[in-house]
Amino acid sequence: MQDFALVSKKVVLPTGVQPALVVVQAGRIAAVLEPGVPVRVPIIDLGERAILPGLIDPHVHINEPGRTAWEGFDTATRAALAGGLTTLVDMPLNSAPVTTSVANLELKLAAARQHLHTNVGFWGGIVPGNAAEVEGLIAAGVLGFKAFLTHSGIDDFPNATEADLRAVMPLLARHGLPLLVHCELSQDDDAWKQGDKQSYPNYLASRPKSWEDEAVALMIRLCRETGCRTHIVHLSSADSLPQLVAAKAEGLPITVETGQHYLFFAAEDIPNGQTRFKCAPPIRERANNEQLWLALQSGLIDFVATDHSPAPPDLKQLDSGDFTTAWGGIASLQLALPVLWTVAQPRGASLVDLAHWLSANPARLIGQAHRKGQIAAGFDADLLVLDEEATFTVTEELLHHRHKISPYVGQQLRGVVEQTYLAGQLVYNRPEFISLHQGQVVTR
Repeated sequence: MQDFALVSKKVVLPTGVQPALVVVQAGRIAAVLEPGVPVRVPIIDLGERAILPGLIDPHVHINEPGRTAWEGFDTATRAALAGGLTTLVDMPLNSAPVTTSVANLELKLAAARQHLHTNVGFWGGIVPGNAAEVEGLIAAGVLGFKAFLTHSGIDDFPNATEADLRAVMPLLARHGLPLLVHCELSQDDDAWKQGDKQSYPNYLASRPKSWEDEAVALMIRLCRETGCRTHIVHLSSADSLPQLVAAKAEGLPITVETGQHYLFFAAEDIPNGQTRFKCAPPIRERANNEQLWLALQSGLIDFVATDHSPAPPDLKQLDSGDFTTAWGGIASLQLALPVLWTVAQPRGASLVDLAHWLSANPARLIGQAHRKGQIAAGFDADLLVLDEEATFTVTEELLHHRHKISPYVGQQLRGVVEQTYLAGQLVYNRPEFISLHQGQVVTR
């Protein structure tokens, strides 16, 4: 592995953006120096292009093994590299089998070998009846656990009950691992499916904010009682924000993410029949999403994750436009940075904010903040080079995930990832992949 240094007028450090010389040795950042300081390694001058820490997305559905036709480690991690993502954490569904036992985790690890272009970690799953598997999954290196409070979309990952969570949260608290929760307490009422099946307002009304709010309230109570680190995934209801403010003020170990799509789109702009936009919880109204923005900028929402959940065209019901039967999931992994930057920059956000939301804070959730998520001496040399002002239009041809179905196709975005470095090795130099199969499995 060759040692080298990158120099730029815009290096995104935890303290701000400044000119710096980043020295890379043996796959790690050896030093961050003033430009012009003599070093005994080759120097690559990036000029005005910004250097950021590699992005970390802890909410990705890679779907392999069993549903590789939906995505897969090869295509997902290739798309990640093109977007500057150097670490992903795979959700315990929608693979088959789901990651709810040690045996199933071993099958997933076997499927991942030789196909990782980025670093990948794994969440275990909490479902009814698998509490006895939790200790084994922890010993096998999962970074934490995920549970649903409503139907997950596939029958082999049923939702956990309050009793199921009470059985495992004290154990997770002893190990210091997070429990990630899909917060919707749903009601069995399919009456909405008798209405206009192509109507987005009809779909939106079928998953009201109250479902999220009640689920978040439950998780705050359980967090308080057990001391378990609790993470609310893809928050879409702004009505939950006041109770989260109170929970954090109380000092509870609770964190929150939202998704790029909740910040970029608004329900008022989604045409009927456009099932590319279907996800759960749904994309809500502009006024709601404005409050999510304010919560992100204030630090109440800790970070942003894609919840990349792709599916084949037939499952997205693109021809029929039927929201009642279409798969719910937004495919956007490669676009994590430009989507967020496009709408964040006009709001006064900085590249430092971007690094906090997409690198440093996700690193804390997954227990990697000691080595990933920022540009500092001793950290892994997972880096990206960004032309922050360049714009591009999303086309299917640009996307590297398996199915080119995304609500972002046709959108003009700001921020072009020019290069991606993984452990000090150049692996992507737009538009070429330079060195693939360099990813490693991330464990605690």
